[in-house]
Amino acid sequence: MVSPRPARVAVLGASLRKQSFNVRLAALAARMAATHGAEVRTVGFGDLTVPPLDTDALETDGVPEGARRFGDLLTETDGFIIAAPEYNYSVSGVLKNLIDWTSRIRPWPFTGRNGLLLSASTGAVGGVRGLWALRVPLEGLGAHVYPDMFPLAYAETALTADDDLADSALRERLDRLVGAFVDLTRTHALRRNV
Repeated sequence: MVSPRPARVAVLGASLRKQSFNVRLAALAARMAATHGAEVRTVGFGDLTVPPLDTDALETDGVPEGARRFGDLLTETDGFIIAAPEYNYSVSGVLKNLIDWTSRIRPWPFTGRNGLLLSASTGAVGGVRGLWALRVPLEGLGAHVYPDMFPLAYAETALTADDDLADSALRERLDRLVGAFVDLTRTHALRRNV
């Protein structure tokens, strides 16, 4: 009997800042996903830069390379984990712009893929309002966004110097969440490939 292949999961820390709390949280989630048997593919957000969406430019130049690269990553994987900052109670403009450009690819690369959303913030609510805003376009584009999300409050003290979580109970919660997401993504991938 052939053993099923592992779930292929793309992980993105959706911030351009060096030492971004969200990039660090994404790296932790990637390590956890790998320990749960996922084949993890990471990408730097800076490698996915795109100009502001302009449909005139779309008609003349097509979808920019950064969005094509992101679309290819999505179609080569079964699911994605995005750790994203909250800006002004919503999703960051640069991430929304990348999603908008990527949505110009047909068929939509998000369709049928599982997504898990995380956020790290220095505030008390951990960026959760941005995650609720981020769900809307992703679900609209056909992604199956996992019901639970992980907002990390007071990230400047919650994250350790080696990019782990200082609170063991919080770490266990994130690890359980990532593990459940990987299991679900693996199950969905097996059903699609039957």
